Amino acid sequence: MNLLSAKNLSRHFGGIRAVDNVDLNLVEGEIRALIGPNGAGKSTLVSLLCGRLQASSGTVHFQARDISNLKADERVKLGIAYTFQITSVFANLSCHDNVALAVQRQLTLKDKDVGEENSPQAGHSRFKKGGSKTVLQEQTEIALDRVGLATYSKTTAKNLSYGHQRLLEVAMGLALQPTLLMLDEPTQGLSDSEIEHFKQVIHTVAENATVLLIEHNMSVVMALAQSITVLDAGKILAEGTPQEIQQNQAVQNAYLGS
Repeated sequence: MNLLSAKNLSRHFGGIRAVDNVDLNLVEGEIRALIGPNGAGKSTLVSLLCGRLQASSGTVHFQARDISNLKADERVKLGIAYTFQITSVFANLSCHDNVALAVQRQLTLKDKDVGEENSPQAGHSRFKKGGSKTVLQEQTEIALDRVGLATYSKTTAKNLSYGHQRLLEVAMGLALQPTLLMLDEPTQGLSDSEIEHFKQVIHTVAENATVLLIEHNMSVVMALAQSITVLDAGKILAEGTPQEIQQNQAVQNAYLGS
């Protein structure tokens, strides 16, 4: 079943067609890679899907609901989370507090959805001290543990390695409990060992969420993706399994360099 579907999706900047009549269907539970040369329109496409940019034309449906006119925060509420190409963590806050802010946002969205007075997490119960952990504490710890940063909980974000900062951002995305997690160049700047750990993290994430991954590192793409969409000059050049994409002559000419 399709989790997200885009139809004739376009975004123009003046006379430039950054995304040009793209049709895209993400299957629930899959890891999809979005690849293409620099300037192909990958980040613009993801921004259209998550609501950071409004489309010039076309539609986006999520879980069969038309979300074309919803803003980014409204799409987060529905279960769409994304991380940026450049880290966007709060440098002077601890890892715990970075993730806690994301958890708090999710809890607040739930409160607004059901009504503050009727929410089981509402009011002081979210922050109460005592023998049992609060919902906020528990979900923060779970997100940090899932990306392997539990031991860095008290570390200030600016003191983390770049790779760990990227993982922290993934933890912040996971804290929103998304149905769909979009990751823009998540392995950029990571060491080989950090990339191997990242692969393990994504396999874990995919147990509970659909993943859309923009990635230039083809070894990461081939190791993680169940299907690949190739974008070139704002249009979809090819789609298929990793094996099909590797053998596609048009993709080789435009991107893979073979």
